[in-house]
Amino acid sequence: MIQRSVPWTSEGRRVDSFWRKETRRGSAPGSSMHVESIRRQLFLAALVLLAFGGISMILLASPSRVELSPRVEEDPRVRVLEVARGPIALSVFSQGTVVPRVQSEFVPEVSGRVAWVSPALADGGAFEAGDPLLRIDATDHTAALRRARADVIHEEAEHTYARQELRRRESLAGNAVVSKEKLADAHRAERVTYANLENARVNLEEAQRNLDRTELRAPFAGRVREKRVDVGEFVERGHSVGTLYAIDHAEVRLPVPDRDLIFLDWPSTSGMLAPDTGPEVTLRAEFGGVERSWHGRIVRTDGSIDPRTRMVSVIARVEAPYGQPGEGVSAPLAVGLFVKAEIHGRVESEAVALPRLALRGESRVLVVDQEGRLREREVEVLRVEGDEVVVTSGLQSGERVCISDMPLFVEGMAVIVAGAPVIEADP
Repeated sequence: MIQRSVPWTSEGRRVDSFWRKETRRGSAPGSSMHVESIRRQLFLAALVLLAFGGISMILLASPSRVELSPRVEEDPRVRVLEVARGPIALSVFSQGTVVPRVQSEFVPEVSGRVAWVSPALADGGAFEAGDPLLRIDATDHTAALRRARADVIHEEAEHTYARQELRRRESLAGNAVVSKEKLADAHRAERVTYANLENARVNLEEAQRNLDRTELRAPFAGRVREKRVDVGEFVERGHSVGTLYAIDHAEVRLPVPDRDLIFLDWPSTSGMLAPDTGPEVTLRAEFGGVERSWHGRIVRTDGSIDPRTRMVSVIARVEAPYGQPGEGVSAPLAVGLFVKAEIHGRVESEAVALPRLALRGESRVLVVDQEGRLREREVEVLRVEGDEVVVTSGLQSGERVCISDMPLFVEGMAVIVAGAPVIEADP
């Protein structure tokens, strides 16, 4: 009889204890219960495999039928624009600020205390040509005029006496009674008194002008831009008391690229233009919350090109921006208003306007022929402005130009025109 030795370690005792328990339960390896458990597991696995195999056989035995239809190649759809050649008016667009035709400083020509100021001499005040706007105290200038008149009377008397004395001595000299020296003195006295008389007369005229200058009148019909004087102030000669501007015309300086000058129909590109020969211009701006428009003409150009911007400034003039005298105007073209301008240029008699999208590269378009195929065409482009292209040659009326984006293009490819009837092929 062989006995199994048991290790004295704690782990050995636990293993040995476990071995004795399992032996008592009859589940030791090689026992009948252990074999039975393995058989049950194998049986369940076999059942699962058989079930999957059966399902697979059923699916393979009855597959669903898929109807296959022949593949149809559909040509790309494009939008086209039918060409219609005709006259196209060219315009040049710009913008600028309204300025007065004339703006001047209101300057007194005499010094003195301000005695009266017209109600029109206020910021924004309106006046007509010749209206009195300011009066300077004329007391001193009236006294100066009286002294000048007295001097004239005195010099006239002196000159009259000297002239009579000259005549008397000339008569006596004929009888050899008066010497040549006294006759020469009489000539000199007559000339001196005449010079004094002329000087007095000039002083009288100057005193009269100074008196007249105490009342300052408007040099033209216009408005007051700024007032810098009031009653009681002392004003100096030559010092501005306000700023005035004329309202018979308003002008707008419009910068135009030099390349766009070819589109403007005028005889000269420098200096003044003859009356009513410059291009018409339409000015637009928002005034009082409503978009307004005014009409004028180009009257002159600066005559030089800005070397930095390559721009030429043209001057547009609008007549009576504040309305005719005695008439109101709903929207005056006020000084300082920022406006957008459309300068109406020449008319191209035979041209085509196309969307910018129709142009490929710089001078090519796609044309859809009668067979519905795309053909690339070289055209002559006159102008590209914003989203519009003006073409002068290369297209004829009635032709169809593709205006759809075609990133992939092959010469002669078939296309379907959007909106045209589609004829389906027979099955």
